[in-house]
Amino acid sequence: MKKFAPYLAFAKKSFLGRSAYRFDHFMGIFDTILRIFIFWEIYRALYGGRSEVDGITLTMVTTNFILSMGLDAVFFVDDYYLPSRIQSGSIATELLLPVSIHGRMLANNMGNALFQLIFHFVPTVAVSVLVIGIAAPAEPLALLLFLLSALLGYGVLWTISFVAQMFSFWLINIWSIVTIKNSLIKVLSGSMIPIWFMPDWMQEVIHFTPFSSIYFMPVQIYLGQLSLSDILSSFLIQLFWIAVLFSFGMLLWKKGQKKLVVQGG
Repeated sequence: MKKFAPYLAFAKKSFLGRSAYRFDHFMGIFDTILRIFIFWEIYRALYGGRSEVDGITLTMVTTNFILSMGLDAVFFVDDYYLPSRIQSGSIATELLLPVSIHGRMLANNMGNALFQLIFHFVPTVAVSVLVIGIAAPAEPLALLLFLLSALLGYGVLWTISFVAQMFSFWLINIWSIVTIKNSLIKVLSGSMIPIWFMPDWMQEVIHFTPFSSIYFMPVQIYLGQLSLSDILSSFLIQLFWIAVLFSFGMLLWKKGQKKLVVQGG
């Protein structure tokens, strides 16, 4: 347990750090709720009073974007943790610390994510449920499996960010890579446009990428759209992408360290 004590301390520090910016926190909640209501009105207009389109009910769509946007607020990743330290030169000091820099990156993000879960996700979803309403979990077990899938979804999202940050060894600014990454996640994860409404060929393509593993898989489990065997397969897919992306990121990390030159003193 002592081995993980430093990382727990880093996570606690980032958790407490978020609580210091209360106005920013409240504005974040307002922003998420506002986007949920905008999407709700858009889909209500698109459905035009119909209860369902091609077997997809308005309640299913509403549940999808409420949970996806709520999880998006929870899934905090700092895409500039490593780049900022490489640019400032503080990466040299970090590498000398008796803790893994990757573990510290994850601990900082997890501390922020826990804060977002308690003080952002819960009130946002509560307001959405009271005003808009969402579908109940298909069954009690579905809720538990949804939470497990969401945790793995965060792992997929974090490892994608981990890979993107590794390019900071070769690029002065990774803003363009981060922007492309975030755009792909918004569109292909099903949070903005439910994958149900995408063409069949595009759905097939998306299922061969890690993006649907972030939000859409957990929502499908919540709605009871997957059988138990399909759920187990989805967990394996999420674990597969976490392993592949992290391994690729570590490969870039090892190659990047050979190119690292820190100036100043």
